[in-house]
Amino acid sequence: MLAAVALLTSAPALRSQARTTRERGLYVSVVDENGAPVTGLTPADFVIREDAIPREVLKVGPATAPIELTLVVDNSAVTNPLIADMRRALTDFVKEMAPGNQIALATCGGNPEVLQIHTGNAALLEKAIGRLFPISGTGAYLLDALMLVTRGVTKRAPERPVVLAILSQGAPEFSNRNPDTVVTALRNSGVRFDAVTIQSAAGEVPDPRPGTENAIAAQHRDQVLDEGSRATGGVNERALSGLALAPKLKVIGTALRSQYLVTYSRPDSLIPPERIQVSVKRKGLTARGTPVKPGR
Repeated sequence: MLAAVALLTSAPALRSQARTTRERGLYVSVVDENGAPVTGLTPADFVIREDAIPREVLKVGPATAPIELTLVVDNSAVTNPLIADMRRALTDFVKEMAPGNQIALATCGGNPEVLQIHTGNAALLEKAIGRLFPISGTGAYLLDALMLVTRGVTKRAPERPVVLAILSQGAPEFSNRNPDTVVTALRNSGVRFDAVTIQSAAGEVPDPRPGTENAIAAQHRDQVLDEGSRATGGVNERALSGLALAPKLKVIGTALRSQYLVTYSRPDSLIPPERIQVSVKRKGLTARGTPVKPGR
């Protein structure tokens, strides 16, 4: 566990030029009804609200800062029939995402483990993906892994951090974490949190009995996947099979590479807003925003 903390907190920080105290930024993905990214939008197209109060949009442009992407992959025992599809999907994904970005690969089957620290070298990442194997007799510790990752992000303070979790629906969750604490850690670290859950075949993994520790832990994980993604501008997707993972990752990757950096004004205040909302005025479009942490 300590080794995982050290590796996840070792990369140097990437910092942007300091913004004035009245300017704030959002990394925003905009997609149409088919999930395709929408480009060419201007400040007049965006609406930003902080705690329901409209803010002035100052400028809009493509997000060009490197992405620091941490992949957290379930390799618990139940992923045995999925692991080959997961390796193929991840290999294609890192080939597309590695150029110009930094990617790390960690697992959460059993104690969280880092297979590759952040790098832009696709060959190293593919080699690490080749070391993905299901661990017999283990469940998932996703919430523990997310807490470790957010601590590393907070320490490194990268400009554009993203965390992507990939897991099997049938994996029992063994983390003993308050889900609200994990959601708060994700939001406060400044990450965009995305998740893809691969649905288990009917009868493949028995559902835990209601009221048991396993059932409660699964509910807590589902809460983090739902609330954590919504609170940070990410998506929580379901892949119907292992083969469906690759297209889901491709959609997420395309959305990340097509993000806007939206800059808006905020009156000086010692109390940060509890909720920041972004939308676009054109019908049929969906916007998701991740606040840029001050000082990055």
